[in-house]
Amino acid sequence: MSASFWYTVGMDSFRTRLILAYLKQHRVCSFADLMEKFDISSATVHRYALELTKRDAVTRVRGGLVFNEAEAPRDDTSAYLDRVVTNRAGKIAAARQAVTVVREGDIVFLDSSTTVYELALLLKEANFSHLTIVTNSVSIMQNFRKFPSHYVLIGLGGSYDPNLNAILGAATLEQLAHINLTKAFVSAFGVDDKNVTTNHERQAELLKKVLDAADKRYLVADSSKFDRTGLYRLSARGAFDAIFSPKRAAD
Repeated sequence: MSASFWYTVGMDSFRTRLILAYLKQHRVCSFADLMEKFDISSATVHRYALELTKRDAVTRVRGGLVFNEAEAPRDDTSAYLDRVVTNRAGKIAAARQAVTVVREGDIVFLDSSTTVYELALLLKEANFSHLTIVTNSVSIMQNFRKFPSHYVLIGLGGSYDPNLNAILGAATLEQLAHINLTKAFVSAFGVDDKNVTTNHERQAELLKKVLDAADKRYLVADSSKFDRTGLYRLSARGAFDAIFSPKRAAD
């Protein structure tokens, strides 16, 4: 793995980065709000606050934190973390639809999108006695220790992409070629009347292989992904067995 990968999963905790992304979006947050949002204790939120204050990423005020626009550190993972907290309610709603089709004994592929990550969190709380998760998502791999101990994880190897917080490349495709998938859950940048698209070439290459390999194919997308088009085609819209989205429910 690259040095960037180890920096992401080691020196700077993923949760700290999520808190910083959330603060960037909301500008001012109380400690109580952060405790509820991230399901952490008072002691834990104050520990994160101390770390972010030392980095000049935030200013501590009475009862909470203020995001420091000028001083907040930026790196290649910032775009991913911004997406984690954007349209999260819609992503959760789509994930709740998607989890209803997972069955005992499934071998499911979960992509590296922040929408499908919400599905992973729901699977973590599910009561399956046997479930195998195949993924290229670093977020899911990082947090798999919190999943039921009898779940099986197959984390695909390859090159780390910090913008997507994902593993991609030739080695990833080679490993995927030897794996059977009963169901694939993917998201996208855009969904128009005909096609499902992304803006990332290597991601498109991987997800095309995933969709070809899976017995059932599911698109999981919040409403913001519809009526727009990305650069690379993943699949025809009609090739999915189901599309899970708050927009589809509203339609």
